[in-house]
Amino acid sequence: MTNTPSSPPPSLGKQRAPRVVAELGRPETPGETAARKAASSRAHRENQTAFNLVIAIVVSVVIVVLLVLAVVRPNGSQLKSVDYLQVASQAQQQVTTSLVAPKMPSGWTSNRAEIKPAGSDGVQSWYIGFLTPKTQFIGMTQGFKANKTWVSNQLDEGNTTSSTRIDGVTWNIYDRRSDDGAGNLEYAMVTTVDDSTVVLAGTADDAEFTLLAKRATAQLEK
Repeated sequence: MTNTPSSPPPSLGKQRAPRVVAELGRPETPGETAARKAASSRAHRENQTAFNLVIAIVVSVVIVVLLVLAVVRPNGSQLKSVDYLQVASQAQQQVTTSLVAPKMPSGWTSNRAEIKPAGSDGVQSWYIGFLTPKTQFIGMTQGFKANKTWVSNQLDEGNTTSSTRIDGVTWNIYDRRSDDGAGNLEYAMVTTVDDSTVVLAGTADDAEFTLLAKRATAQLEK
């Protein structure tokens, strides 16, 4: 009986030769392949995270811009104006001393006018907040039978720097414009006529202060 030679096992196909890496000049080892894939995966994740961060920032900025545009911001025309002359006429019934309420030229407005009750210093007062044509502020306070403590409190214990005479009335000057922390007490003028002590304090320039002082003086001398 003749033995038939057995056929060779079917070919499993040619195995792919390991990839030669140019930087190495040789095929990668299994460890190097795993390290390369891990680095590639890590770089992809980092890039994706950076991309997501940029998108989040852009979205946040857009939201902020939309909110800013949606908010109604007040401007000069929306400031509440007070008819201080009318308030003075009504408030006069509460006090015996004549209230100083000078009529100012066009461009001057008021945002507050009221009788203030006596505090710990025992002095009742009349107050008008003026907004000037140059968009500055002057508060006018008239104290009735005021004392030194009241005056000092009005001026945050400031000191007189000079004085001036306006239509025969002496006004003491408190100039703190060089003081960064002076706020609405950058400049002040104070005078006393009979039972009234008038304090003008604010941020306006000399010309606007002088004009208000002249109008106030005219009423004090009535």
